[in-house]
Amino acid sequence: MELDPAPDPETHPETLDARIAARLRGLRAERGWSLSDLAERSGVSRASLSRLENAETSPTAAALGRICAAYGITVSRLMQAAEAPRAHVPAAEQPDWTDPETGFRRRLLSPPAPGLAGEAVEARLPPGTRIAYDAPPRPGLEHHLLLREGALTVTLGGAAHALRPGDALRYALHGPSAFETPPETGARYILFLV
Repeated sequence: MELDPAPDPETHPETLDARIAARLRGLRAERGWSLSDLAERSGVSRASLSRLENAETSPTAAALGRICAAYGITVSRLMQAAEAPRAHVPAAEQPDWTDPETGFRRRLLSPPAPGLAGEAVEARLPPGTRIAYDAPPRPGLEHHLLLREGALTVTLGGAAHALRPGDALRYALHGPSAFETPPETGARYILFLV
């Protein structure tokens, strides 16, 4: 699976990365937290948080996961908050974010909608990639994963689930999780969060 590079926020200030940076600044300000407060809660260094909030660097999936867990929101909710609310979002306008470290791509399928809990995300993980999350953004968050292409191993609380195209995995997340592809193939999957 070949993935297109993400636009550079320096030359494209209205990129998703720039909007995420603005939302991260806003979330911290809403809570009255200093960068040091957020660093302590998230486990992401103060310097890294500053660079992320100023769109000087693109966030990794791991960093976003830790930051969102500190705020008690999902990464999808963070991305939705960076978008204007609307009921219909054409495919070409759905936010597509790429982790600069791993090449992991996440396209937000659900349009932002205050008051609605469900989220749908299309994810693409390159061959030979592993992404691990220390904790869920909200304990007990319900996930429904449908693997569309490739191969994917999802590890939940030490139990590994090897998925093939068409396989589905349903779980409530209470602890660490990891998503891993074998060296020879990537994975494309749809993730529904409730």
